[in-house]
Amino acid sequence: MTTPTPPPEINTLAATLASEGPAAALDQLIATAHSRGEPRTLLEALLLKARYELGLPLVAPGPLATLPEPARTHYEDRYIDALRRVGRMLLDRGEIVAAWPYYRTIGEPQPVAEALEAVQLEPGDERLAPLLDVALYGGAHPLRGHRWVLEHHGTCAAITAFEHLPADPAIRGPAAAALIAAVHRQLADNLRAELARSGQVRPDPELPIPALIAGRDFLFDDDAYHIDISHLAAVVRLAPLVEDRAILLKALELCEYGRRLSPRLRYDDPPPFEKTYEDHAVYLSALLGREVESALAHFRAKLSPAGDDPETNAAVAQVLVRLLVRLGRLDEAIELADAHLAAWPENMPGVPGLAELCRRAGQFDRLADSAARRGDLAGFLAARLAASGSGPTA
Repeated sequence: MTTPTPPPEINTLAATLASEGPAAALDQLIATAHSRGEPRTLLEALLLKARYELGLPLVAPGPLATLPEPARTHYEDRYIDALRRVGRMLLDRGEIVAAWPYYRTIGEPQPVAEALEAVQLEPGDERLAPLLDVALYGGAHPLRGHRWVLEHHGTCAAITAFEHLPADPAIRGPAAAALIAAVHRQLADNLRAELARSGQVRPDPELPIPALIAGRDFLFDDDAYHIDISHLAAVVRLAPLVEDRAILLKALELCEYGRRLSPRLRYDDPPPFEKTYEDHAVYLSALLGREVESALAHFRAKLSPAGDDPETNAAVAQVLVRLLVRLGRLDEAIELADAHLAAWPENMPGVPGLAELCRRAGQFDRLADSAARRGDLAGFLAARLAASGSGPTA
């Protein structure tokens, strides 16, 4: 059996160790691993240097938990730095997928997110699947990943992927906006094409959807529709998450189209959006500053005065609280949350709970009173301490 010949770097390391000592040999090992682009070797070299400088066992050091303090903490810090350095080497080489496990281990997605943001994918790009695993399903940059799904796999896949996004409104809002814009564009294009096929002059591409369908009842004859109605309903339901005024206007146009569909193509939703398009149109109009008082009255009327349906009341109150917060009416939002949501867990993205609302408004006495009525001892004391200025409130 032939004995493998050691690589020349072995002899170089041995010579450096003999002539210049351990520190120089360790630095040479790190430089060699980096120049050869070997992430595992680089990590091992960096950790070996850390153990040497901290006076820890150099061979088979065992689990971190077995190390005494403060050596364990110092070694953990060096371990994190080593992972960060290996990850950066891989990112600098454009190897985002390979870099992600190192940054994921230390809970630092931002460098990978920045690298993902810079990537441009063409149709059929073989990098799409592995980058989606990192961005969307791995959580490195969910919004970027969702946009790739929409661009490369279409609306249906993007609506499905939306359900897997984090609850963070900063992610869900822009993702919802992208879906609304895509569906609005598809529907407008389809309507123009249908009008052209019907022998009418092709409409101005700048005309909004309400203008395209106004006075043209024939577009809806025989239960006709011009876009996947499940996609239409899905993105309208997401519209309250959006803050961009231009996108809200597009969503309102989608509602106007949905209201014109045959009743057989309009599906009712749970309260408070039983009539999907009509109720969302009222809500979106209020977000746009239109007929605000009538919109609030519209949804308040869905609350059960007797309180005999707490689940429905909680659902309605969440929608109203979110609207009132967006309108800057915190006092009214607190009243509703105290009456209907104080005992319920928060389960709607973008809907702050009673404690958060009181914190924003500085109404800690109100929060303490609510906690007292519910027998929430910890909540009561926390609110009292915050009211007295005994600790930070933000």
